[in-house]
Parts: sequence; structure tokens; C-alpha cells
Amino acid sequence: MNNALKNETVSFSALKSEKEPLRILEVIGNASFGGMEKYIAHFLSSLPPNEFQVVCICPYESEFTASLRDRGYRVYITPISDDPVWRSIQFTAELVELHNIDVLHAHMPKAHTLAALAGLIAQKPVVSSVHGMHFSSYELGVTRLTGSHLITNCMEAYGQVIALGIPYQKVSLIHNGVNTGVFTPEGDKHALRTKIGLTADTLLVGYSGRVGYEKGPDTFIRIAHFIHQAMPNVHFAIAGQGDMMEDVKAMCNQSELNDYVHFLGWVDNMPAFYRSLDLLIYPSRSDGSSLALLEAMACGCPAVAMDVGGIRDVVRNRQTGLLASPVRWEDAAVMAKDLLENNHRRKAMGTAAQQIAAREFKLADKMRETANVLKTVAAGRTMKNNSGKIDIDRLGAEQSNLSREAI
Repeated sequence: MNNALKNETVSFSALKSEKEPLRILEVIGNASFGGMEKYIAHFLSSLPPNEFQVVCICPYESEFTASLRDRGYRVYITPISDDPVWRSIQFTAELVELHNIDVLHAHMPKAHTLAALAGLIAQKPVVSSVHGMHFSSYELGVTRLTGSHLITNCMEAYGQVIALGIPYQKVSLIHNGVNTGVFTPEGDKHALRTKIGLTADTLLVGYSGRVGYEKGPDTFIRIAHFIHQAMPNVHFAIAGQGDMMEDVKAMCNQSELNDYVHFLGWVDNMPAFYRSLDLLIYPSRSDGSSLALLEAMACGCPAVAMDVGGIRDVVRNRQTGLLASPVRWEDAAVMAKDLLENNHRRKAMGTAAQQIAAREFKLADKMRETANVLKTVAAGRTMKNNSGKIDIDRLGAEQSNLSREAI
């Protein structure tokens, strides 16, 4: 088991009376290293092997599939597409029979389609985790036809699913969680500054995530340029890789930020990264329950983020950070500059962020809730008081309050 996740392993004995472990087929629609794959790694590492047996299907070989095998899981490869080929459907159904699978657990819409069709053939239930903030009409059709149970990770997706007519008994809301034993404010707060040659008192602003359009790295550079004009000694660090990297570097060059923006690539020690930051800017254009934001919060780092999707579930506006309109990056830039100029307010937000992450977003709690859904669905029972039945009136009130509070 991953050493970093040992203290997050939880017991599910109370949820299962049978002696046999629950057998899960994880149908994974991608095999890179992103937020979804990190979620899956966390989830699988939290399952006691005497209570759960896991088999995985991925669309191709990668470092991710190798890491799954290193942890002792059986991994099979088959094409996974929006319009799955028959050999993939047949192969998945055969694996269900071969490994005596109790429940299929899908990730991404195309994996949901494959799992749902194979589940129909094998007469086994299917749970699909919706990792983003949107639920497509395509996935709605799959859900209605096959009766899958859905796990959403943010209120926006949950509300959308309910509004589209899926019964609440078939939907759960389980936010992502963070390992607060690993992501903590305790530790060296200057490691990153030392690495990139900055003094201990240099203000450092960070970006964490895939360097792709959806995550808004171009917006980060625009905000960095705005801050640099007002506070020329501030530095910026980007942790991540992606297909926009060359474009982002070109923007840095055009904005004369080359000496102030530090490209770190994928960072092995993310807790040390967040601990070194004075502020995280999270300019994502579309997001569910952001792992990067949760990790930063757990390390005591406040954030300025765009008010989209599940971000508003995570950031408490004016308490743990600030939310800006996704169509006005200038507002986010002003917010970030103001926080960098106000040490007391920024540190107070970081403290509040760490406390909320520890109280409301513990990884072990979220993984236990997910395992509970899988066990309940596998047993053919209806979800009752699951994390899935949300008070729609309260949901609407919370969303309205957030909109009024947004700056």
C-alpha cells in the first residue's frame, strides 16, 4: 500500500455482514496521471484487502496501469470509447463472470457506457462516478436505459442530475477528500523558495494542475502579469504539465515574466509545494471537487479561484479564499493583489482553510462513503440516508448565498 495513504485506510466491516469480500470491477476511462486517476489511487488504497477485491480495466498501458499492478491489482486493457466496440463489451462481461464481480464502478462517461452494457449482459449493478461539474445528455441516456447509480462530487452536478429526472435514490453526492495526515501545514515552508533561489521573505504565488485550457493556465499568466505590474518582487510557480505549456511560456516571454515565473513540471512533494506558497490561484474554467484546492487548504494555503462548478463547494468565499466571476479574470487579479498586500487577512484565511479541510473533507470519510454506496448497490438495496439525498431547498439557498457573496 502507498505509505502516504496508510493512515487513511478505514474499516468497512460494519457495512458488510458476509464473510466474502466485495468484488469490484473498476472501469477506468483514462490512464494518465490527473485528478481522476489520483482519486482512484486514493480510493483503492483505502480499501482493506480482506474486505474488498479489485480488478481494473483501462484503455491503454501507462505509468498509471503499472502503478496499479505494483499495488497488487489485476489490470486488463481493452478499447474504451463513447461508442464501445462489441469485443470490449464482451470482454468486460466475461471478466465479470471470471472474477465473480459484485459491482462495476465506472469513471468517465465512455467507461460508464462500457460498464453499463457489460453490467446488463452479466446482470450486475453499476455505479458511475461523475468527476466533473457537468452531466451530459449522453450519460443521461445511459443512466436511464441501464439504471446505473451515480456518484457526483459537487452540488452543481448533483442538482443537474436531479433536475434531469434521475431519482434521488439513484444519486449520491460525495465530495473529494484530502489526506490531512500528509497534506498539513507542519513542515518546511521554504523548501521551494530555496530550490528556485528565492529569499525566505519573497512572496510566492502558485498554480497547480494540468497545463491545459480547461484549467486556465493562460488566465494565471494574465493574473501574474497584473500582479507583477503592481508588485514587481512577487514570484510565481507552476506545478504541472500539459499541452498548453509552450503557449504559456510564450505568454511569459511576451509579458516579460521569464525571470519571475518558475516552471516546475510535475512535483513529487506537493505538500512542500503548497506549504511554500503565500497564495494559490486556481483559474479553472470547469471543475468538480478540486483535489488541488483541497490539498492547498489542508496545508493552510488560501486561494483565489473562479466561481465555477464544485469550486464553490470547496472555497468558502471571504473565509478560506476568494471567488471571482469566471468571465472576469481582472477581478481575480485584483483580489489576489489585495490579499498579497494584506498578510493578516491572508494568513487568517489559510488557517480557516486548514480547519475546514480537516473537519469536512477528510479522505477517509469520503472513501468510506463511496465504499458504502458500492456495498449498498451491490446488495440490491436502495440508498436512503446516503450522502446522496440532498435537501434541494437548502442546495438552492446555498447557491444563492454564494452568488450574493461573490465579489
